[in-house]
Amino acid sequence: MRRKLRSPLPQRHGLDPVRLRTPDDGPWRTMREHLVERLPRVDPARIDEMLREERIVDLTGPLALDAPFVPRSFVWFHRDLPVEAPVPFEIGIVHRDEHLLVVDKPHFLATIPRGKHVVETALVRLRRDLGLPTLSPAHRLDRVTAGLVLFVITPELRGRYQTLFRDRLVRKTYEAVAPYRPDLTLPRTVRSRIVKERGVIRAQEVPGEVNAETHVELVDHAGGLGRYRLRPLTGRTHQLRLHLCSLGIPIVGDDLYPELLDTPLDDYSGPLQLLARTLEFTDPVSGEPRRFESGLRLRAWEPGGRTDAPEGSSARS
Repeated sequence: MRRKLRSPLPQRHGLDPVRLRTPDDGPWRTMREHLVERLPRVDPARIDEMLREERIVDLTGPLALDAPFVPRSFVWFHRDLPVEAPVPFEIGIVHRDEHLLVVDKPHFLATIPRGKHVVETALVRLRRDLGLPTLSPAHRLDRVTAGLVLFVITPELRGRYQTLFRDRLVRKTYEAVAPYRPDLTLPRTVRSRIVKERGVIRAQEVPGEVNAETHVELVDHAGGLGRYRLRPLTGRTHQLRLHLCSLGIPIVGDDLYPELLDTPLDDYSGPLQLLARTLEFTDPVSGEPRRFESGLRLRAWEPGGRTDAPEGSSARS
């Protein structure tokens, strides 16, 4: 098993540099020519600027503008970051030991870098703020969902904890606030087939073999709202949101179901009232039972609750 080459560049903002391997052969005279073709979304003038600033390197050091093309070699660089609106809510630390970090992720903060969200993500913030450059998530939560996320501190153990989630060996409960329907018989298990096409923002339920199951319980109700406990038996994209919507009780603050609303990314006034409340599993390293519970609350269920101020904003890391 080959050892992965260590990058000559350090992390920046908690992010590893991009690594590119050059082809075995090609028509390029210089590394610049190859990079211009390899990175069509980057302006050639920007590539020139990065080369002049010595921001693109190989194992021997920075590449010159006229550096000859070298087949089967590696180069590293940091991508330019998108302009991001700061997410003004902190991450709460629920548990930390030698191997694991469990946090309360606030609403509106993505778990990992993706698309328009890079620095303003839980992974990047935690790597930077806690000085844990090799931290990695064992699973993910949607950006708009708050609650528990488990990260692995020890790189060698990452696969063992990720496998727990892949093999559905983690028992999860969620909490949601949604309309109360006195005619709806609960508890019940909702079963359907959910598909999510790449590039399409919403998932949908379609006829066919069941691939999504959620157990739904009503915990309490008041003022026309219900507080629901959700136990997902599967992990399809937007499963909980779709299943409650299919019951006629869409989650308060949902801007996708039943109707797609055009909400700006920096509008924090109406958080989705969905919270990852508990995680339970048998630790694959120690063999001991583990149980973690979120310390966050869903604001819509609080006395005089409003959904225009995200809960969790006072959590301290």
